[in-house]
Amino acid sequence: MKEVTSISISSRLRKLLAYATATDRINKEYKAYIQEANRKLYAWQEDGQFVGCIGISFINTYECEIKHIAVLPEERGKHIGRQMIQFVLHHHALKRITAETDIEAVDFYRKFGFTIISLGEKYPGVERFQCVYEKNN
Repeated sequence: MKEVTSISISSRLRKLLAYATATDRINKEYKAYIQEANRKLYAWQEDGQFVGCIGISFINTYECEIKHIAVLPEERGKHIGRQMIQFVLHHHALKRITAETDIEAVDFYRKFGFTIISLGEKYPGVERFQCVYEKNN
């Protein structure tokens, strides 16, 4: 895993973030990762190429929220997403991680051990879910 700190966004990283946020928000979100002290963006590399990324926002010293997580479609199923969460969890000695997601990603978080809570229809026709992972001591 590599922390992303470059002022300019690479085309590969832009492509990854497009899987995790609206295309018109990529530049704004990337800028926040680079400029805000409570946010970090990490990239997973295979053969020197970015194939996954995870962006987090710290709530406090022991808790963060996953803002973005993405793996290239051709690399999915290789546990890269799981390994990125494990990296963040251990690298920052976190006790709690949260994420908000849609129905398509609920099983990914559930398999990791997150508790899933429905937030209901947050947007017209779109049910959202709060995912919470509490590390056992």
